[in-house]
Amino acid sequence: MWIDTHCHLDAAEFGANPGAVAQAAEQGGVSQIVIPAIARDNFATVRELAGRQSNCFYALGIHPIFVPQAAEEDLDALRAAIEAAMDDPRFVAVGEIGLDFFVPGLGEGELRKKQEFFYSEQLKIARDAGLPVLLHVRRSQDIILKYLRRIDMPGGIAHAFNGSFQQAEEFIRLGFKLGFGGAMTFPRALQIRRLAATVDENAIVLETDAPDISPVWLHPQRNSPEELPRIGQVLADLRKIPVALAADITSRNARNVLSRLN
Repeated sequence: MWIDTHCHLDAAEFGANPGAVAQAAEQGGVSQIVIPAIARDNFATVRELAGRQSNCFYALGIHPIFVPQAAEEDLDALRAAIEAAMDDPRFVAVGEIGLDFFVPGLGEGELRKKQEFFYSEQLKIARDAGLPVLLHVRRSQDIILKYLRRIDMPGGIAHAFNGSFQQAEEFIRLGFKLGFGGAMTFPRALQIRRLAATVDENAIVLETDAPDISPVWLHPQRNSPEELPRIGQVLADLRKIPVALAADITSRNARNVLSRLN
């Protein structure tokens, strides 16, 4: 059985019945799907969607791309939502949070300062609650790591990891897993494929980031959690291990870092 550690199942691309997508994924071997929030206005959406599906779980956070529209009181709302969710067995992490220096303008001036403020504050919220985090690390790994060294965290996942071997080792040293998904399936993604093939097996988790980051056989169509077993087969091929072992390793790692999945 497989675990999709990052899937935006509430996205509009899944239409009016995302539950059917989750059920199809479950029938294909995806036993658990984690749905991260992206902004205050979808906290309730991801919580309710996870509550309706036997294989779905959720995280709460404010995504860096949505930070420009966010207000400081949204952090208070996040803190309150997390406190209310601690007794909910479907709630597993704080996320999606982090930094994005790829989108034009976000990594500059006041928007960069605001991103870093929201990232730092959300790390503190997660630390105080004893929760792992789902990190968005696009073109921002070194600054992400700088804050993780300052704020003692109980671990988490560097989602859609695309950094260097040195950055990978530092995330692992700090107790983080690395998320691999559709990008790993492209033959030209040499760095990601080398990382997936050689990084410590205890550091690897799988994800789809659906509906985004479609694997090579779907691109440019939307991605789906149903694709995770086939993505897992690519990981097995890269590491030259049986696919069942890849499923066991990545699922064990996901449950180790997101302990509430247990």
